[in-house]
Amino acid sequence: METQIYNQKGKGVGKLTLPESIFGLPWNGDLVHQVVTAMQANARTPVAHTKDRSEVRGGGRKPWKQKGTGRARHGSSRSPIWVGGGVAHGPRNEKSYEQKINKKMKAKALYTVLSEKFRKGQIIFLEELNLKNIKTKDAVAVISDLSSIKGFEKMVGGKKPNVYVSVPAKGDTVKKSFANIKTVEVDEVRNMNPVDLLAFRYIIISQPTESIAFLGGKIEKK
Repeated sequence: METQIYNQKGKGVGKLTLPESIFGLPWNGDLVHQVVTAMQANARTPVAHTKDRSEVRGGGRKPWKQKGTGRARHGSSRSPIWVGGGVAHGPRNEKSYEQKINKKMKAKALYTVLSEKFRKGQIIFLEELNLKNIKTKDAVAVISDLSSIKGFEKMVGGKKPNVYVSVPAKGDTVKKSFANIKTVEVDEVRNMNPVDLLAFRYIIISQPTESIAFLGGKIEKK
């Protein structure tokens, strides 16, 4: 599998051979769904919390005697059917939504998403992302130049997240230059995961030789 490598101006500068094990896998929706759902669950922080009848105040004594009043019998005003009483089966912040994800499953899901993105022509392999100064203007110029590549015209514009940029190491110059562009996210290749890739339409992989070598090591060979 061969693909084109581009520079920051959107010009082709060479060819790159891609490993089939990362960019040539068939789509596996069940695997991707399982891994993405588990990752989202693991990132979830329970916030909503209700008190049960043992935690609310008051209700230490029986509201009225058991018989003779003509009213229904009650043992405590902490009962869930009372206003101000405890909540039955309400959300609790100690609940854990964590799901176990096998390491190889997670890596395989990542490769599957990369393969699908590559098949759809939504990945740009960038020779190097190098900005001399911290300027949003320069970062915008890079995205604009890359949008001149056929099939990537819609990289610019819009209000939703649109471009995910993967770099081997995120320096302050690149990080701060892209910080004000709301449709672009820059992150290190070590943090690349299926959830992020599926949230963006286009993927830019900077220094692909180094990045692909790192991605290939996510599944240890026995």
